[in-house]
Amino acid sequence: MKLLFSFLLITLAGQGAAQLNRVAQAAGKLYFGTATNIEELSDSAYAAIINNRTEFGQITAANVMKWDSTEPSRGVFTFGAGDQIAALAKKNNQLLRGHNCVWHQQLPSWVTAGHFDAPTLSSIVSTHCSALMYVSKFQIPLELNFHPQTKDSWDVINECLNDDGTFRQSVFFDTLNTSFIATALRAARAADPQAKLYINDFNIEGQGPKSTAMVNLVKSLQAQKVPIDGIGIQAHLLVGGVPPTLLANLKQFTALGVEVAITELDVRMTLPVTAALLAQQRRDYQTVISACQAVKGCIGVTVWDFSDKVGAFSGPEENALVDLSFYSFLGCLELLLVKVPLALGTRTWYGNPLLTA
Repeated sequence: MKLLFSFLLITLAGQGAAQLNRVAQAAGKLYFGTATNIEELSDSAYAAIINNRTEFGQITAANVMKWDSTEPSRGVFTFGAGDQIAALAKKNNQLLRGHNCVWHQQLPSWVTAGHFDAPTLSSIVSTHCSALMYVSKFQIPLELNFHPQTKDSWDVINECLNDDGTFRQSVFFDTLNTSFIATALRAARAADPQAKLYINDFNIEGQGPKSTAMVNLVKSLQAQKVPIDGIGIQAHLLVGGVPPTLLANLKQFTALGVEVAITELDVRMTLPVTAALLAQQRRDYQTVISACQAVKGCIGVTVWDFSDKVGAFSGPEENALVDLSFYSFLGCLELLLVKVPLALGTRTWYGNPLLTA
């Protein structure tokens, strides 16, 4: 794994930089992005990649903007770590994806065990979302503020649905029913009218009860004139597990008049690695990116970090682009390059001519 990570670093330092974001933008997407955690930024090799805007045009704060990190005690807000990631994006002219305002996990005990009545908890949700949005908006690069299609995004609501399409039990749903969703979105819009507001969830990649519930939720919010700009499709996948209805589902979502983003893409495989697993993992990354490319309203793809040193899952599985599956990394690049035959001129990628113009 270290060999592949080093190989990528050497390539990035030379004329053959992969330039995933640049190629994605040339292919008509808004960005190619990655998640990150604050502790990873002290690794100089890792930082060299994430600071390269030609590689990643959008940064997601994986953990440090969640409730337990930002409001550990009621009314006491701590934005230091989140501000560091927001400042990183600002410095590099990268878009920021805030993650997240309201989620049933990583909550401090004062929220989960506070036994608040409905009006009080509703006020708490509103205050929390307002504070997060208000602080983060001042980290948007000034030069991006004036471009109508390059606004930062926020996963305002995260994982509010069960796989069967019902609403997830949580302190918010149990006390407020579904009204917390509208409360959070309205507070977010009031605090930052320019940000793109998303509902983000997993297992909505393909058509089924959960994706149907997402469609119905968005329609309901729209009917109530609640601000909603996008649906985030997490896309935590297993090798060989890309739903065959992914493309149709993207079209179903964008038909609602909202944008769609692949927000947390990774494709995990059970170790040990085999050539067949690597080849399938590569095809899976390509399939997801191809589906996003085919739908105008799918604005971009974000991987859930680009190194197997970190990621959403631990254990006997590996998933990320660089350390383990060099072939998956190349697969993403090859697929994007198909769409930009004149974008980069004649270039040799890792010894193979993938593009000639």
